[in-house]
Amino acid sequence: MAQLDLVVGDLGANVARITKALASAEEVGADLCLFPELAITGYPPEDLLMKPRFVADNVAAMEEVAAATSRCVAIVGFVEPTGEPIGSAERTADGGGTKPPAHLANAAAVCAGGSVVGVYRKHLLPNYGVFDEQRWFVPGTDPHVLYEIGGLAVGVSICEDVWSPLGPVVGLGVGGADLVVNINASPYSRGRWGERLAMLKERVGQAGCAIAYCNLVGGQDELVFDGASVVLDRDGFLLAAARQFTEDVVVVDVTDGSANGSRPRTLPVVRVSGPGPVREPMVGPTIHSQFSPSAEIYEALVLGTRDYLLKNGFTDVVVGLSGGVDSALVATIATDALGPAHVHALSMPSRYSSEGSIADALEIAARLGIDIRVVPLDPAHVALTGVLTPVLGGRPDGLTDENLQSRLRGLLLMAVSNANGWIVLTTGNKSEIATGYFTLYGDAVGGFAAIKDIAKTEVYELCQYRNERPGPAPIEPIPRSVLEKPPSAELRPDQRDDQSLPPYEVLDPVLAAYVERDQTKPEMVAEGFDPNVVDTVVRLVDTAEYKRRQLPPGVRITAKAFGKDRRVPITNRYRAEDPVPSPPARPL
Repeated sequence: MAQLDLVVGDLGANVARITKALASAEEVGADLCLFPELAITGYPPEDLLMKPRFVADNVAAMEEVAAATSRCVAIVGFVEPTGEPIGSAERTADGGGTKPPAHLANAAAVCAGGSVVGVYRKHLLPNYGVFDEQRWFVPGTDPHVLYEIGGLAVGVSICEDVWSPLGPVVGLGVGGADLVVNINASPYSRGRWGERLAMLKERVGQAGCAIAYCNLVGGQDELVFDGASVVLDRDGFLLAAARQFTEDVVVVDVTDGSANGSRPRTLPVVRVSGPGPVREPMVGPTIHSQFSPSAEIYEALVLGTRDYLLKNGFTDVVVGLSGGVDSALVATIATDALGPAHVHALSMPSRYSSEGSIADALEIAARLGIDIRVVPLDPAHVALTGVLTPVLGGRPDGLTDENLQSRLRGLLLMAVSNANGWIVLTTGNKSEIATGYFTLYGDAVGGFAAIKDIAKTEVYELCQYRNERPGPAPIEPIPRSVLEKPPSAELRPDQRDDQSLPPYEVLDPVLAAYVERDQTKPEMVAEGFDPNVVDTVVRLVDTAEYKRRQLPPGVRITAKAFGKDRRVPITNRYRAEDPVPSPPARPL
């Protein structure tokens, strides 16, 4: 299994990565090498599929991979045009642009001996959460077939096909497969690895054969693919497990399990390759241990941030380092992702900033080894106050004055970004983003939001994890003083977050119920949440939708992140205040 970090649309580089891994598989004498779902195009290609030329180029790239095969069989994901031929797309009604080919399949090419010997088309197309596959693809309907590879009967499937007990995997197993391979682009979310393993063990029990699950790895916009590819034998025993969050190549022997009794093959069999050279079975296949929950999330944030920046051509970042816990975590993630030489910080104290916060920002930068510059806001604040006073008919005060300071920070960060070509990382967390507790064009300014799907209480947990993580530099990157002081934006005298929001330990569970579990107010109250807190939180979340639409992308960690997952209309008057009443009787 070649668990690769591929780039959407970079067809030439993807082919080079695939053929290099294929050559390695040939060298170790593998009979079969698996590659991720849509490995040729990268996943998800989204509306690139509306371009007929892109689809045609992807087919040519797949054929290049097929031509590179020899004895080792390659199963590689690509987009297959199954309807009208490439190049015959129609003009749209208004004459602007073209329609894509009428039928595209999310497909897997079975390649050997320099050519394509078979194609499997994905049967089950997910259309929930972050998935929109029914927008681009038609489901495969071809009858099942097995491929004889290295003396075993192998069935082919793609991602969602294995998640349903009604999908093709069970039919392939019952039809005589010794092994069903499943190529994937399965995005990471918290706890996903355990869910996958439990599902695969269940599917092995139903199919009665071994399953090899090869997953994509890497960041793609807001999605992170965690790899963690696995092979289970026909008894559900874990034969091999790849690393999480990094490229990996897994070599494992799979037998036909004849000790448990031979199985009749009732499905058609296409002979691709016979048994390879006789060699000793592998001893102790690799099973990499999985990360702890906090380590898993942290590594996902680092990988998602690194890949977004590097794949989009950014080498350096700039962060507003306030001395608070959020910016401390973002700076630490960026340093782990890029190295300290590529992370730059601005400390931008206002007249309300404490000396402790300035000292903490300088200490964080020193511990991380990143450069930092202190740029006081007061001169610009005074100047803009003078400019605005005649416009407003008085000095700006209250929220206007607080947001003015935040927007000055955004202005400074963007000026540094423009001058140096560095991308600004925003530092807002999911609790703040959910409730609208941020300033548009102020602390929301930036190109990437590393912790936008991390609740405030989880921010503290991740800081604690990173401080305790063993490594070459034993020093804790985030000082105790940062973790112990009350959260504050420091935009007015003695300001604290809990003056505007419920305490985070109260707020975050309500947000999880409303945002991630889609509960209504009556349901949350019935679950035991304080009705007044629920009212406050629901109102804040609902009225902040227009603000969230203007935020930069960020790493998806939960199964219901703002952006690709949660799509609530801005203009929306639905409020589930009370249990749904029975409809009144009305005359016919």
